[in-house]
Amino acid sequence: MSWEKELSELKTRSELSERMGGDEKVARQHEFGKLTIRERITAITDSESFHEIGKLAGVGEYDENGDLKDFTPSNFVFGTAEINGRPVIASGDDFTVRGGSADASIGAKRLQAEGLALELKLPHIRLVDGMGGGGSVKTIETAGRTYIPKVAGWDMIVKHLSVAPSVSLALGSVAGIGAARVATSHYSVIVKDTAQMMIAGPALVDWASLGDVSKEELGSSKIHTRNGAIDDEAVSEEEAFEMAKKFLSYLPENVDQVPNRIASDDPVTRREEFLADIIPNDPRKVYKMRPVIEAVCDKGSFFEMGRKWGKSVITGLARLDGVPVAVFAEDPMIYGGAWTADSCRKLIRHCDLASTFHLPLVHLVDCPGFLIGKQSEETSTIRFGSQALATLGQATVPFCSVVVRKAFGVAGAANTKPGSEHFRFSWPSGDWGSLPIEGGIEVAYKAELAEVEDYDSHLAMIKDRLNKLRSPFRSAEYFEIEEIIDPRDTRENLCRWARLAHRALRPGYSHFTYRP
Repeated sequence: MSWEKELSELKTRSELSERMGGDEKVARQHEFGKLTIRERITAITDSESFHEIGKLAGVGEYDENGDLKDFTPSNFVFGTAEINGRPVIASGDDFTVRGGSADASIGAKRLQAEGLALELKLPHIRLVDGMGGGGSVKTIETAGRTYIPKVAGWDMIVKHLSVAPSVSLALGSVAGIGAARVATSHYSVIVKDTAQMMIAGPALVDWASLGDVSKEELGSSKIHTRNGAIDDEAVSEEEAFEMAKKFLSYLPENVDQVPNRIASDDPVTRREEFLADIIPNDPRKVYKMRPVIEAVCDKGSFFEMGRKWGKSVITGLARLDGVPVAVFAEDPMIYGGAWTADSCRKLIRHCDLASTFHLPLVHLVDCPGFLIGKQSEETSTIRFGSQALATLGQATVPFCSVVVRKAFGVAGAANTKPGSEHFRFSWPSGDWGSLPIEGGIEVAYKAELAEVEDYDSHLAMIKDRLNKLRSPFRSAEYFEIEEIIDPRDTRENLCRWARLAHRALRPGYSHFTYRP
C-alpha cells in the first residue's frame, strides 16, 4: 500500500494554511502598512529556525463525498524558533482571518503556546494583532450560546513572568484580551500610527455614550507610552522586532540561568574627559544625564526602556565590561530629577525585572527627593515612592550607586540598598542631606535672623558656613560615603564592581514579601 494520497493531502492542507485569509485579505493587511503573521515570524526569528505547531488546525469545507473542498486556517500561528541562536516560543494572531478574534481560532493553540513557554522555560514572543484570542459578538452565534467570562490559561501567562522573559508587540488594533496580553509582559512595544491598544473599540465606546472617537484617539502609541501601559513605541514593525531582540540579548533564557557576560572591546580604563566638568557648580542648573550613562557603560550598550513615561527617572539595560546590568538614574532635566508617582512605578517595574533575571543594579544618583506640591499629593507619590524603596530593598541582586550630585530626603536614600553591603561612590559634586539647605535655612535660623540688622548679609554668612560643612569630604571623614572618585574614573570602578557582582549571581526564583 502507498500513502501517496495522504501525503498529497498533507501538502495541500499545509499550502491552504499558508494562504491565511486569502489573497484579498493579505493585500488589505499590506495596504494598512502591516505584515502578515507569517511575514512577522520570519522577520523576527533566525532564518529557517521556525518550526510550526498546529499548522493543520482550522475549519475544513467538504463536498458530498467527504473530500476537502476548502480550508480556513486557525488565525493563531505559533511554534518554536531561535532568535540570535537562542530558543524561543514565537506566537501571533492572523488578522487576515476574522481579525484575530476567537470565533475563528482554535483556543487550544494559544493555550499550548503559553504552556510550552512555561514548561520548557523559554522566552515567549507574542505578536499581537486584533483581539488576541478574545471573542466577538459573532461568537455567540457560532458557539450557540453565550458564556460567563474567564481567561483560560491566564494563570500560565502570569506564572511565566517569574520563569522566562516575555515580550509582547502590539502590531495592529489590539483590544480586550489582546490588550491584556500586551501589558502582561516584561517588555512591550507598540508600532506608531499602524497600531493602537484599547480595552474596547470605538463602536463599544460610542454605544456606552462615552464619545465618538477613532481608534487612534482612543489608544494610540502616544497615549500608552506616556501612561506606562506599554514600554516603548517603534516607527515600524521592523524596528519593533529589533527592539525586542535587543531586549532579549541582555537576559538569560530563564531564571535558572544567569545573564551571559560577553567579550567587550571597550577598555575598562576608558576615561571621558567631559565628565570632569559636566556638573554645574550652581545647584539650580541642569545637565544631561544620558551622556553620563553612555560614557560609563560599554560603548553602544545602553538600551533605554520606558523613555516617554515617568520621565524624571531614566531606566534601561546596559553592559559593564560585558556584564549585563540594569541601570537607573534621575534626569535633572525633568523636575530636577525628583521622583514622581509615575517614575516610582517605572522604577518598581525595573527593579523587579532585575531581580527576576539576575541583573545587577546600578544607580547614578542625582535625586532632590520626591516631587512636592499639590499634584504630587493627589497622585499618591508617597505611596508609590514607599513601594519603590521597598522594591529596591527586596531586590535579590548586587547593587552599586554613584552619587553624581544630589541625594536628599526619603527618595535620596535610594543611594543605598537597605540591608545590603554594596559599593557606593561619590563624585566631588556630591551634595546630600535631609533637605537642601536652600529650602530650610530661613526656617531653621528664623530666631537668629530676626535679631540682626542686615538680614541678607547674615543669611549669606550662615549659608557660607553651612556650605563648608556640607562638603562630601567631611562625610568621607566619618565614613558616611565610602569613596569619592574622579568622575573620569567612574567606568573603571563600575566595571570592577560588575565583574565581582557577576560572580556572586545565583540562579533561581526571586521572592519578596508584601509591599506597602
